[in-house]
Amino acid sequence: MRSLLTAAAISLAFTLFLTPVFIRLFRKWGWGQVIRTPEDGNIPPHEAKRGTPTMGGTIFIVGTLVGYLIGGYTGNNPPTVSGLLVVWLMVGFGLVGFIDDYMKVRRQRSLGLSGWRKVLGQVLVIVPFGVVALSFPNAWGQTPASPYISVFRDVPMLSFMALGAVIGWGLYLLWITFVGVAFSNSVNVSDGLDGLAAGSGIFVTGAYSLIAFWQFKQLCTGAGGVAEANIAACYNTRDPFDLAIIAASFVGALIGFLWWNAPKAQLFMGDVGSMAIGGVIAGMAILTRTELLAVLIAGVYVAASGSVILQRLYFKATKGRRLFLMSPLHHHLEMRGWPEITIVVRLWIIAGMLAVSGVGLMYVEWLAAT
Repeated sequence: MRSLLTAAAISLAFTLFLTPVFIRLFRKWGWGQVIRTPEDGNIPPHEAKRGTPTMGGTIFIVGTLVGYLIGGYTGNNPPTVSGLLVVWLMVGFGLVGFIDDYMKVRRQRSLGLSGWRKVLGQVLVIVPFGVVALSFPNAWGQTPASPYISVFRDVPMLSFMALGAVIGWGLYLLWITFVGVAFSNSVNVSDGLDGLAAGSGIFVTGAYSLIAFWQFKQLCTGAGGVAEANIAACYNTRDPFDLAIIAASFVGALIGFLWWNAPKAQLFMGDVGSMAIGGVIAGMAILTRTELLAVLIAGVYVAASGSVILQRLYFKATKGRRLFLMSPLHHHLEMRGWPEITIVVRLWIIAGMLAVSGVGLMYVEWLAAT
């Protein structure tokens, strides 16, 4: 518990107190936000945000790393394979976003990496993650990930390896890649209003810290193994306490960052931040074996990307008609005349409700299995 609290506190202090220093540096380096022009597509009036320092996601990535390492070693809980895999996705997806942001700033246009190049970069990060996550079993034969599709835990009948090792590995990597790319891009699409992505991320990763800690208290094997009477309800998650630490560290870093990112934002996270958030969510969902439950827990992000998909499908099916005034959903609400702060706060509330619902369903499922 000391590691958990220390990690969150250090990350929070890092982003809360050092962000002003980074803001001054970003202004000096010319890392100002580029706003879309009418030629790029009609958007709500955000011209006043032009020039606001961006790429602030680098701050909470570094803050998370500092808090995670200090918290872990302070409590005698050094990093594990599972925790480092989440770090890999956070930093790797963040690097893809950083390249995209830097290209925008350098060119002074809102167009960075093309969509397919961005996805290619994400694939190059997620595939090694998937390979390592299904390798290197511990003393109890547990690997960080599993070759199953999961909801609250692995679903036995949904095993990729039932089709053979070669096909199974291929399907497993496709599934892991889909989860990683989907969540990373969903958060990226959601990052359009001050504080929206960061505030929602606090609820989502906070829920995952609770889930991982609960799994640690209900382990099937290891030093914290549960009694034989509860074996049907226990969890085979590897390194759940370390997963709880990295998630808590990320929550702390996001809270400190949100102080400066809340409306009216003095700093934007950029694609480096939104993709890093998506990477952490994907990593936690895969390694806690709750990929399908993550659709509910991260429902605000899923709704944003879903609204974009629906808009495009409806546009093509009706030959030019629009389902929303503008996608993603938060821009539709802006076009309807909702104030930005109203949209952000209400979506925070929805994000919190969805995250609590996910944790609640996890507990109900555990009660049913005991």
